[in-house]
Amino acid sequence: MDENGGSGTDDCPGDAWLFDVFSKRCPSRGTLEHVTGRWGSLTLGALYEGALRFNALRRRVDGVSEKMLSQTLHALERDGLVHREAQPVNPPRVDYELTPLGRQVAEQLLGLIHLVEGRMTEVMAARERYDEARKG
Repeated sequence: MDENGGSGTDDCPGDAWLFDVFSKRCPSRGTLEHVTGRWGSLTLGALYEGALRFNALRRRVDGVSEKMLSQTLHALERDGLVHREAQPVNPPRVDYELTPLGRQVAEQLLGLIHLVEGRMTEVMAARERYDEARKG
């Protein structure tokens, strides 16, 4: 194992101490996919606001199915970005929150989210021009 938890050049080409997301064998690619996929990025962004229970998180991430949210949370927890805490109460209560690493990742994602939201008038205009150019 190298200092990053990987096996160096066996997982990623190049320097044995660095990961290379552009290599299909590199485990960093899977984490990037978890973080930047639709549900992963929205889940991280929602949890940046604070800890949430599963159903509150599902309501916040509008459109995600229970199954997809569960899979997303498992992947993010496995990657060390989300912490799951089950409370021993009746009925059972499970809270999800970001780890320190998860907060760092979510901050970066929120910068991108805010950039996209702030430039949507330009995006919509570009879409309209594109669609108009492809008509008949």
